[in-house]
Amino acid sequence: MIERMEVSSTGEQLSLGVDVGGTNTDAVVLDPSHEVIAHTKQPTTDDVTGGIRAAITTVLADLGGRRRDVTRVMMGTTHATNAIVRRKDLGRVAVIRLGAPASSGYPPLIAWPVDLRNTVLAGSALLPGGHMVDGTPISDLDHEAVRGFLRSLEGPIDAVAVCGIFSPSFPDQEVEVEAIVHATLGKDIPVSLSRDVGAIGLLERENATVLNAALYGVASGVTRALLNVVEQEGLVGAMVYFAQNDGTLMALEFAERYPVLTIGSGPANSIRGAALLADVDSAIVVDVGGTTSDLGVVTRGFPRESSLPREIGGVRTNFRMPDVLSIAVGGGTRIEPSTGRLGPDSLGHRLTSDALAFGGAVATLTDAAILMGRAGGDLAELSVPNSPALSQGLRTGLERAHERLEQSVERLSSGRVDVPLVVVGGGAFLVPDDLPGVGTVIRPEHGDVANAVGAAMSLAGGRAQEISAYEDRDEAVARASQAAIDRAIEAGADPLRVEVYDILETPVSYSAQQTVRISAKAAGPLSILGSRSSVPSPN
Repeated sequence: MIERMEVSSTGEQLSLGVDVGGTNTDAVVLDPSHEVIAHTKQPTTDDVTGGIRAAITTVLADLGGRRRDVTRVMMGTTHATNAIVRRKDLGRVAVIRLGAPASSGYPPLIAWPVDLRNTVLAGSALLPGGHMVDGTPISDLDHEAVRGFLRSLEGPIDAVAVCGIFSPSFPDQEVEVEAIVHATLGKDIPVSLSRDVGAIGLLERENATVLNAALYGVASGVTRALLNVVEQEGLVGAMVYFAQNDGTLMALEFAERYPVLTIGSGPANSIRGAALLADVDSAIVVDVGGTTSDLGVVTRGFPRESSLPREIGGVRTNFRMPDVLSIAVGGGTRIEPSTGRLGPDSLGHRLTSDALAFGGAVATLTDAAILMGRAGGDLAELSVPNSPALSQGLRTGLERAHERLEQSVERLSSGRVDVPLVVVGGGAFLVPDDLPGVGTVIRPEHGDVANAVGAAMSLAGGRAQEISAYEDRDEAVARASQAAIDRAIEAGADPLRVEVYDILETPVSYSAQQTVRISAKAAGPLSILGSRSSVPSPN
């Protein structure tokens, strides 16, 4: 669906948000008051970039003369996730772990799927270094051992990943290794430091750091493609940002260094966009797409984050991710007509060609909703065959979908029954208004493109983590807060308007003394200063 508006330039600064899903690529344009003035849904293409290009081109054409007022382009993309899942376009990474003689029982990447490890790993070494929880060095960094490993590498090396024990709190050794890498292999070799990527937890943080290094080439290609689209559309001087997986944004230079942070940005965008459209700060959000329903919790306007390690393409990681529950309930989810069995497979982007309502032969939840009179808009004009057996199967499938949604909401609500439920996404009609276990069900206008709205309205953000003795936690909070502010500014936030919005203290397990982990998050409006993220003006 496209909202057509032919208007001339008003001089207002407009924001264009794009979000890539498994079925559709959505784009919206927001005015300074965050009102949606244009939006579109385009099919996601196999190469992803084609769908992005179509979405951007469509909404800009819809703007008419106001296209020149678009000053910011924000994108949430699945390029990184797709590259890992498909084992495609990943770089070769040399891995250095600092921690010998500790941690020798678990070599780097030991739990990775064999095919992915063989694709990515160019060599690994466990070298002296690392710290105890209180900052005491496990052993001194051996500079010559680092040089020797780097010189021993054979074949092409695209990047180096460095991970030291407790390096998020004590990063000096990782920084030294980075300097040695550049002195030995050249300054053009990118280096991924674990202190910048993951949280405390050696193996999961190491995994995330290696994935980040393997994605550098993917990030560079996506950046060039997006800048080309923006430049070809004549958005001279527009600033370009990528969405992070905590509901904030990062400038292109930042995204090229930390591409792993784009993983999970889609659900985070949906949660942020749904909260804005529904005008709520705290709620459960369900985004019903063509393949799945993603449920999450928004707290004070930001997605609640998962405290558990997450698997990406079979690799266990601990970098921040939104606390999202995905279930196989979507508009394209198949129904077995004879039994009412639901999914788990889906037609995805083939819904409009293969589903019963569109002349195909596959029964889906969309067909069930049309039969039961639950689908609105253009779908309400469609019909499905109405034989008794088929009708019963479709009804049973829809009932099972409602049961799965009810169970999922109950898991996220922590026993509360007064929490509002914000329903967004193209398949929002699948969620009943009387779903048990929630308070008010809110269906905001433009909810079908909430994910793109979330990308367009987000702030630039950063975070940091410190380990400290309990009695020194005030100083640790101050250090973590300042580091988070610095990271937010690096990601593109206005230095004069960035603020710390969340500080979390948690005890460190298995510590001989009372030790706490301090996590700080900061965010702020985007800076008005130009950078390489902007499309250059013609000379």
